[in-house]
Amino acid sequence: MNSAWRCRPGTRDNLQFESKTLKMQDMYKRLCAARLRRLASQFPAVLILGPRQVGKTTLARLTFPKAHYFDLEEPRNREIFSADPRHALDAYSGRMLLLDEAQSVPELFSALRGAIDEGKSRAGRYILLGSSQPALVRKISESLAGRVGMLEVDPLLAAEVATGAPRRDWKATWLRGGFPAALRRDFRDWWEAYLRLYIERDLPMLGVEVRPLLLRRLLTMLAHAQGGLLNASQLGGSLGVAHTTVQRYLDILEQTFLIRRLPPFFVNVGKRLTKAPKVYIRDTGLLHHLLNIGSASQLDAHPSRGPSWETFVVEELIRREKLVRPFTQFYFWRTQSGAELDLLLDRGDTRVALEIKAGSGRSVYLARSVAAAAQDARAGSAWIIDQAREETLFPSGVRARNFGDDLRWIAP
Repeated sequence: MNSAWRCRPGTRDNLQFESKTLKMQDMYKRLCAARLRRLASQFPAVLILGPRQVGKTTLARLTFPKAHYFDLEEPRNREIFSADPRHALDAYSGRMLLLDEAQSVPELFSALRGAIDEGKSRAGRYILLGSSQPALVRKISESLAGRVGMLEVDPLLAAEVATGAPRRDWKATWLRGGFPAALRRDFRDWWEAYLRLYIERDLPMLGVEVRPLLLRRLLTMLAHAQGGLLNASQLGGSLGVAHTTVQRYLDILEQTFLIRRLPPFFVNVGKRLTKAPKVYIRDTGLLHHLLNIGSASQLDAHPSRGPSWETFVVEELIRREKLVRPFTQFYFWRTQSGAELDLLLDRGDTRVALEIKAGSGRSVYLARSVAAAAQDARAGSAWIIDQAREETLFPSGVRARNFGDDLRWIAP
C-alpha cells in the first residue's frame, strides 16, 4: 500500500513531503496537493487547470477520495449535466463533486453560480478540472468570478518522479519529460500519439481551427530555436504565413500549456534592453521528440543540449517556486550588449537572479557577469545552477550549486 504525499507548510527554501496511507498503487506523489487542499478550504469551487494527461484527475481523486467523480466528456454524463445542470448539481447537494473536463458543458457554469450563492459558507463543494485554459477561464470570469480558486498542475517535478513507479532519476526526467505516461513507456511513441490527438481531436473540440501540418512545422521550428527570442515575422516568413497567424498559433499553444513565453524584465537603468519574449516548449520530452532525440547519448551529443538543459531547469525552478509563492512573477533579463540572466524571480519584496549552465559554471568571469546583471536588475541574490559537484561562493557574492544536490531546493 502506497502513500499520498503533500508539501509540508512552513518552509520556503525546501519542499518537504508528508505522507498518508492510500489504496492506489504506484502513483506519483504530487507536492501541489497541499495547495489544492488549501484552496478547497477557502473557496466554494476550485478549478484545476493543466494539459491533458498531466495527472489532474489522479491528483483530485487521491486528494479527495470520497468525492463523487464525473467525466463530462463521457456522453451519458455530458447529457445529464447539459439537460438540467442545476438539477444534476442539487442531486448531490452536501457532497463534493469532481467535474472533469468542465469546459465540455458550457451550461454548467451559470448553474454552479446559483448553487454556490445559495450556500456561500460551504467551501470545497466543487472541484472543476479542465485542459482548456481559454474556454474555462472565460466561462469563470463570466459566471464565477470571486467564487473559484485556481490551481495549475504542471508535469511532474524531478522530486515527484522519484516517488512513483517506475522510479527514475532526474536525468531520465530531463530526457523523457514530466508527463506520467511518458515516464512509463517509450516516450517518443507516446508524444507522437499525444500530438496527433491534440491536433486532430482536442483543438477542434475547443472550436479552434488550425492547419495541422502548419502547426506541426511551427512546433518543430520552435524546438530548433528553443529558448530563443521570439520573432514572429521571421517565423511567418519561413512558414509562408503572416506574422499574425504565427501569433494566433502561439496563443493557442500557450493557452493549452505546450509553450511558455517568458517576458523580459524592465527597470529604469538607462540600458537598452531586449523587448521580445523568449519562447520555450515547456516539456523536455516533447522538445526531444520534435528534435528527434530518443536517448541520453543522443542528447549529450546534440547541439540543442544547452537550450534543453536551460528549459529543464527553468521549468523545474518555476514549478517549485509556484508551490510556495504562487504569486511570484517570472522573467528573463538581457541587455542588447549581451548581459543576461536566464531567470529572474520577482517576489514583490525581493528578486532572485539565476543563470543556468549545462556543464560547470564555476568561472570567476561568469560570476562577475551574473553579479553585474543581478545588480542592474536590482536582485537581492544571484545563483548559478549547473552540474558541477559542490556549492561555491564567489567573491562577487554569487553562489553556484549543482542542480542534482537537492531536487526540492528553492532559491532563498
